[in-house]
Amino acid sequence: MPSDEPQGASLSYNKILERELENALREINRPPKGVFLSGIAAGLNVSFGALFMGMALTFSPSFPSPLVKQVTLALLSSIGFLFVVLGQTELFTAHTTMAVLPVLDGRTGVRELGRLWGNVYVSNLIGCGAFAVFVAGFGPAFGIVTPAAAESLATALVRHPWWVILLSGVVAGWLMGLMTWLVAATRDTVSRVFIIIIVAATIGLAPFHHALLGTTEVLMGLFLSPLVTVADYGHFLLWTTIGNALGGSVLVALVNYGHVRLAGEAVDVEFESSVDEEPDG
Repeated sequence: MPSDEPQGASLSYNKILERELENALREINRPPKGVFLSGIAAGLNVSFGALFMGMALTFSPSFPSPLVKQVTLALLSSIGFLFVVLGQTELFTAHTTMAVLPVLDGRTGVRELGRLWGNVYVSNLIGCGAFAVFVAGFGPAFGIVTPAAAESLATALVRHPWWVILLSGVVAGWLMGLMTWLVAATRDTVSRVFIIIIVAATIGLAPFHHALLGTTEVLMGLFLSPLVTVADYGHFLLWTTIGNALGGSVLVALVNYGHVRLAGEAVDVEFESSVDEEPDG
């Protein structure tokens, strides 16, 4: 969508906050059925990252080094987030950050926030679960995702103490909130794509625990490997969800809201660059 604002101008932090407040209020006031369907779409879309990682482990079971393996998987996992953000579907880890802003600003209540979170969270899980069933059904038969590949992805997430998963989830939620804030500050699609890939790949590099992408990974392992259990999934989902919510709401939304409101007004800054004068390609 074309912007009325001049190309090459960076948004002030007040304008970024106001834009995100308006976007969050729009989502809170949307019909629940529409949000629910959008949430299912987001769960399906983000799950493509898990599929691509499973395919990489299937087609190339060995890598030159652990670093090469993790970088490859991280870049592939970021594609799912790219589909979600550019497709403008509703992902829980984005709303745990931005939907809390109108509550902090006194424009809506905790009940409305909780209703949105619950709607998006449940619909995301349904989308991820459906995708995992789909991959488990045709992946091995089609030769693109083996049980060993699915097991490798799942065990990398579930074989940790609760506090490790919690803290890892905080980092993932922090990064997701940061990605949402940075995307809001950009005005062109190329910059948004670059930000999404870099931040999402950082989540996948560790991999840090993300409740939705990880749900697809763990459920694929649950359906295809006897080494992954329902208890493993419950353990993963509980602590990852808490960590994601804390990382996004506290470390991004609350801090960014606080620093903007306490900083006063800021003006936009124009970047004088010959690049900005070139016509869009």
